Amino acid sequence: MQHTNGDKLKLGISACLLGAEVRFNGGHKESRLCSRTLAEHFDFVPVCPEVAIGLGTPREPIRLVGDPQAPRALGTVHRERDVTDALSDYGTRMAGELHDISGYIVMQKSPSCGLERVKVYLENGYPAEGGGTGLYTAAFCRLRPDLPVEEDGRLNDPVLRENFITRVYAYAEWQRLLANGLTRRAITDFHARYKYQLMASNPLQYKALGRLLGELGQHDPAELGPCYFSQLMAALKKCATRRTHSNVLQHLCGYLKQALGSPEKAEMQALIDQYRSGIVPLVVPLTLLKHHFRQHPHPYIARQAYLQPHPENLSLRNAL
Repeated sequence: MQHTNGDKLKLGISACLLGAEVRFNGGHKESRLCSRTLAEHFDFVPVCPEVAIGLGTPREPIRLVGDPQAPRALGTVHRERDVTDALSDYGTRMAGELHDISGYIVMQKSPSCGLERVKVYLENGYPAEGGGTGLYTAAFCRLRPDLPVEEDGRLNDPVLRENFITRVYAYAEWQRLLANGLTRRAITDFHARYKYQLMASNPLQYKALGRLLGELGQHDPAELGPCYFSQLMAALKKCATRRTHSNVLQHLCGYLKQALGSPEKAEMQALIDQYRSGIVPLVVPLTLLKHHFRQHPHPYIARQAYLQPHPENLSLRNAL
């Protein structure tokens, strides 16, 4: 599958990450990764839930208070200001309105947008261990549990960044499948295409999903399909490691054993070993592998998402 900039995917994003001056202090938290690098490949839909529910800019900050599993969003100065329901209701509303996005990048630590470890203050004034989730994001994710959602800070980690973008493109591909109507053939073809990506992310779950699809003939694809996809997205959320990537590279080399001579096989094996040992990044053995498959095409491998799960010029695998 070729990814081009001609038809950009849409991503939801906390507006402050694009430089919008909507923070409580009238400032922003621009992420250059988002506003410059990723903006070349995605159309962003900026949202600031606090401004959307009528809080001004600048404004009194809010914070989460009470039970970390069900906190309230209260003013830090005027504790009687409670915007809990307003933020949750807006998250519910936007989960329905943003039906065409393929992922969401949220502002970390925000009491409205943070995904995890947001400070929740107990009645004694101390933050609860582990924290919680921003109320807007919590409501949004309850209704869109399969949508890839990540915090801006975590995207600075190249492994997490590559994992998130891989899931974004998988999500978009499934949405196109849904739009065309789910069939048993479409689901099995999709699973076959993601075979090696799943083996890299979560080998055990790849086998479990295979068993699930083994029952596909006994079920309506419109019922089994969403169940399959939810498990797929959960499996892809696990980050691949050098070990699992190396195992996948070895599997792919098996398709070339009749086509390559001994020197070429030795060179390929040496690069996989160097990658496994942390000497070279994933892109090095992968580039040579793709070169060999261009010289010796294989129809099954040509369909594999693993070889190009996202646009090549994002260079996401250069640091893996």
